[in-house]
Amino acid sequence: MWDPAAYLRFTDHRSRPFDDLLARVAVDDPATVVDLGCGPGTLTVRLLDRWPAATVTGLDSSAEMIAAARALGSPVRFDVADVTGWDPDPDLDLVVCNAVLQWVPGHPALLTRWADRLPPGAVLAFAVPGNFDAPSHQAIRAVAADPRWRDRLPTIRGGDVVLDPAGYAVRLLRSGCLVDAWETTYLHLLPAADDDPAAHPVLAWVEGTAARPVRTALGDAEWATFRRLLGQELASRYPVRDGMVFFPFRRVFVVATRRPQPSVGRAR
Repeated sequence: MWDPAAYLRFTDHRSRPFDDLLARVAVDDPATVVDLGCGPGTLTVRLLDRWPAATVTGLDSSAEMIAAARALGSPVRFDVADVTGWDPDPDLDLVVCNAVLQWVPGHPALLTRWADRLPPGAVLAFAVPGNFDAPSHQAIRAVAADPRWRDRLPTIRGGDVVLDPAGYAVRLLRSGCLVDAWETTYLHLLPAADDDPAAHPVLAWVEGTAARPVRTALGDAEWATFRRLLGQELASRYPVRDGMVFFPFRRVFVVATRRPQPSVGRAR
């Protein structure tokens, strides 16, 4: 179960990759825009700020997230839907998918399917975290290996979760797209009130994302123990310096535009 309140911690940090992705989308006046994995909708509604005439739809598999998004009172339509069952409509102009595909096993094949079905001129813009070998995830894997719960927890995967920019570019080029692909490592400076591991800011960050499957699998008492141990691990890997924690975070970005169909000349 997704917790919108936990996810919305560090909103400014989480929104920056969304803005950087859209900055590379060269679409002037899209009529139809879809945000896949829209979460609580706070970024989705901003699509109307850039394209006020567009029809914007936000889709997410979490009913809790969609309820939070609908509560915003925006003209955006929000619906519960699984991205793996979604396909582009013939009138689609732009699909945005931010920090979602890392949760979808085999998502490169899904991207190929979408790209193959995009209408000519339509744009697929997505971003994924690329930090699965970072100290934050190493810490989660270390605590998850504890015999008390290791057999009941899902696999905390490593760097094979996502591709690098070239890996995505190759697939999308083969599907007939023009591709702009890159990566960025953000250095998030997270305020730390004190040296208490239970209040470590990276612990608060991963509670809303990477550690969520663990929280779902454990009862309250075990989660409290897991959380305490994880906080200690994170505090040792991300020390507080001058009241701040330096939290590097790599992300991978792709903007793919479906090539127009080649014109067929008249036979002579």
